[in-house]
Amino acid sequence: MNGGEANLDQDIYQDYNTSFPEVNQINVTEEEECIVSTENFLHICLLPSMCIIVLISFLERRGKVYSFEERFPYLRGRFGIVVPLDFTGTLTNRWSYTFAFIAASPQMIELILGVIVLFDVPKWLIALMYLVAAFEVALANLPFFVCLSTTHRAVGGALGLLYTLVWLYVEVWNVQCAHKFCDKNTFDGSLMCYDELLQWPYLLCLGFLLCRFGFMLATEVKNCLQKRNKQAEEDAVLQSHQYKYVQTLLRRPPSETSLEKGWFRRTVYDSDPFFKFPSRMIATAVISLVGLYIFISSELVLSSLGIKELYTLVERPSFWTEYLDYAAYAWYVSTVLATLSSVAHVGHVLICYRKQMKKLRAGLKSFLPVRFRTPNSAVSMVALVRYPGCQIAYTLWGYMIVHFALFFVGIVFVFLVVIPIREEGFLSWLIDLITFLANFFIVLALLKLQILLVRVFFLQDKLSPEDKQKPLALNNRKAFHNFNYFFFFYNVILGLWSCILRLLRSAFISLLLVSRINRTVMPKGFELLDKGYRTWIGMIMADHYHNNPVLVCFCHLLLKRTLERHTTAKSYSCVNQTPGSPLEVRVRNRWLVLYTLLRNPQLILLRKRQKRNNNQEQLAVVWATMQVQQADTAAVVHSTDPSLLV
Repeated sequence: MNGGEANLDQDIYQDYNTSFPEVNQINVTEEEECIVSTENFLHICLLPSMCIIVLISFLERRGKVYSFEERFPYLRGRFGIVVPLDFTGTLTNRWSYTFAFIAASPQMIELILGVIVLFDVPKWLIALMYLVAAFEVALANLPFFVCLSTTHRAVGGALGLLYTLVWLYVEVWNVQCAHKFCDKNTFDGSLMCYDELLQWPYLLCLGFLLCRFGFMLATEVKNCLQKRNKQAEEDAVLQSHQYKYVQTLLRRPPSETSLEKGWFRRTVYDSDPFFKFPSRMIATAVISLVGLYIFISSELVLSSLGIKELYTLVERPSFWTEYLDYAAYAWYVSTVLATLSSVAHVGHVLICYRKQMKKLRAGLKSFLPVRFRTPNSAVSMVALVRYPGCQIAYTLWGYMIVHFALFFVGIVFVFLVVIPIREEGFLSWLIDLITFLANFFIVLALLKLQILLVRVFFLQDKLSPEDKQKPLALNNRKAFHNFNYFFFFYNVILGLWSCILRLLRSAFISLLLVSRINRTVMPKGFELLDKGYRTWIGMIMADHYHNNPVLVCFCHLLLKRTLERHTTAKSYSCVNQTPGSPLEVRVRNRWLVLYTLLRNPQLILLRKRQKRNNNQEQLAVVWATMQVQQADTAAVVHSTDPSLLV
């Protein structure tokens, strides 16, 4: 019996090999050997990433120097804290930081999908495993941001150029391997054919970063050769729009004729030269769009291949073919509508951010809930950290939910409109529609009739002909009580339909506002339950407190005046506080002591020294006194007119 089963398994295996030779030639092991996996590449990038971070940290200077560092003069003040980017309000390299985030977007998407699994853990520790994976992705991508933000632009440009070149080479290698295993006869092979469609934003961003780091390196070399220092110019450009905004506040407001706007500015977008979006908002918006592109492209590829496989399983023509066509059309139409809705929401979030920030600058907080007008400091700063991730995730989830909701609406439309017209004819469907709408309009007319009757018969006349409506005062009270009694029973039925309409409207509005965290989906009084809206409020409040143009300009002017005052002051304390190595400090202190003793010889006797002969001290005082007298005599002779000497 066992021998017969073994022979049967062997025959099946031989038949499988002869029937599917292509599957055996292109196997999974060859594909895994060719393509560099994300997990392995991240592990490999950790060592060079740490080396780059340590090197740039060595070049950074710390403001505080510890006493034990005096033993190592060359390490004094070294290994400063490396800052990838300033999320609170940086306005330089905004697009460079954005492209750096897009370069890290494939790893972020794989984190969201749970593809990156570093190690096996129990189910109750999966959250910690995702935390470690997120930190590894952040550490592997940290050199892009550190090389962009460092003040040592030559070193940052060179290291960033080499690091980006390695990433670009690996990605091009993976795309080439995917194209090599492209086979439209199989499902997995068909997915490989569309890999270039999904990876071109990633390649484009890496190419931009490569050019950016090369430009940084070339510019810094040119400045070093020409001995230019453009830090002051960069600082002036950094805050130029904020200074201009403060200047406009101090001027007379423009006339109404000068405020006329064109059609585009009135209906589509009104640009503001005195407002700039911080890098956080630009990066969040662009990454949301790139994430939508990758998600929608993957969805279209998988859905097209899946529909193709379903068509091969269904015999043509058949009962299911027609419904499959309707489902495919509804799916693609809902994809287009959900895409347009999500893209419009991303742009609308930026417009709402600018509008609300302007209101906060003007001191208007009426658009905020009462309990949010006094921000919680810790919650607001945490919201500033959470906002980019929340907005990106809400955008993707919003697209998915709206897509499936529109697909469901499309299927309902097919079964209520398309199929009845096709099977029973347009006239029969139109009669049913008129019957339904007749009842609907009758109910609507009865609702309006109640308002009309109350307005005509049960309200007192206007107190003044100029009043827009009658006063809230009853007239014909007995008739109104009868009216109220008879309509009481009918309004119970209307209340049922009103409840259903209320639920449908709430669901529709909530679906549209899923990706827009700048508006709450909760009713008034329950805003605390909406975590996304709380994150938005905390973010704009923290942004307002840290980036208010008036406050920023005041602090810049105050700092500028303070620095000018310290540089112009020539006091002993200022000279003594100049930085340097321990040897330089010791030499400078001895020179200051010598100069002071030469100008004040009597201080020689007051110095704390070892016990020595008093005669030597007296001789030192006499010698110092003679030197001072000779110097004074020479100065007097040098300043005297030669004619007087003759």
